[in-house]
Amino acid sequence: MATSTLTKAEDRTAVSHAARIQHVSKSFGRPGAQQLVLDDISLDVAPGEFVTLLGASGCGKSTLLNLVAGLDAPTAGSIETSGRPALMFQEHALFPWLTAGKNIELALRLRGVPKSERRDEAERLLGLVRLGGAYGKRVHELSGGMRQRVALARALAQDSQLLLMDEPFAALDAITRDVLHDELTQLWHETGLSVLFVTHNVREAVRLAQRVVLLSSRPGRIAREWTVDIPQPRRIEDSAVAELSLEITEQLRGEIRRHGQH
Repeated sequence: MATSTLTKAEDRTAVSHAARIQHVSKSFGRPGAQQLVLDDISLDVAPGEFVTLLGASGCGKSTLLNLVAGLDAPTAGSIETSGRPALMFQEHALFPWLTAGKNIELALRLRGVPKSERRDEAERLLGLVRLGGAYGKRVHELSGGMRQRVALARALAQDSQLLLMDEPFAALDAITRDVLHDELTQLWHETGLSVLFVTHNVREAVRLAQRVVLLSSRPGRIAREWTVDIPQPRRIEDSAVAELSLEITEQLRGEIRRHGQH
């Protein structure tokens, strides 16, 4: 099965982009009293690329992710994705009356996987997120980190080329979050997925990404981008991670101060 996954990852390099966001704006509210949340966002995510979206609370990060996911439509501009994206939220949103395995099987059923194949595929996906043997466990038997692993396996069950992650580790303690950073990085390497990851944590952004994109505040615009050429595996306490995080934090503070003056 691992060979098959890697073959898919290699095939995906033939696609020109996993996501293409072109001049996207988004407003909310009734006509004549609309609030501009996103303004003229253009961003490409390459096949197999890991991009983090960073910005102050309320800058439109989650709104942009919802637009890419197809949960809402932009007011202006266009969004193209290579296939339907998979979306993972901060809350695991697992069904508590189902086991871990059955939660994943539900996603497989919606994808059209035959019933006879779902159990084996759910077991494979649980193994991929380091939860082998957890198929029969109920949600209340799982720790917070384990629940997020199941949620990740359920997202992977959609067999998407693009994984959208909206602050998925924000509610976890620092040690669990660090472990899941390691596991997500390894999973990304193994599968060749494209990842668009929203966070407000600067060090998390630098720890994970190949590219960090900073949004300004209200309305959200791309203020600056950084290419992260620090070799993986990285640690969140590494000096190079800390140095780049400090530079990005100063830029973020500047954006917050600028917004506060308006």
